[in-house]
Amino acid sequence: MIQIDLKLFVTLSKYHPCGSGAVEVAEGTSVEKLIRDLGIPGETVKLIFINGKKAAAAQVLNEGDRLGLFPPVGGG
Repeated sequence: MIQIDLKLFVTLSKYHPCGSGAVEVAEGTSVEKLIRDLGIPGETVKLIFINGKKAAAAQVLNEGDRLGLFPPVGGG
């Protein structure tokens, strides 16, 4: 198991298992697998950032990564 810092923004925050902060995931877990494991509908994740840089859903997470997931944003 590895530990990552998970931040789910706006409407995604309800899917965080601890409310906020660190979570443990299996070594070799990709972002898309974590999204599925958390029960987040895939189409609700628009932006993925790992350690402050835009990332792809297929990217594998590493110990200590900071993962941020954002929903589509509307405005006017």
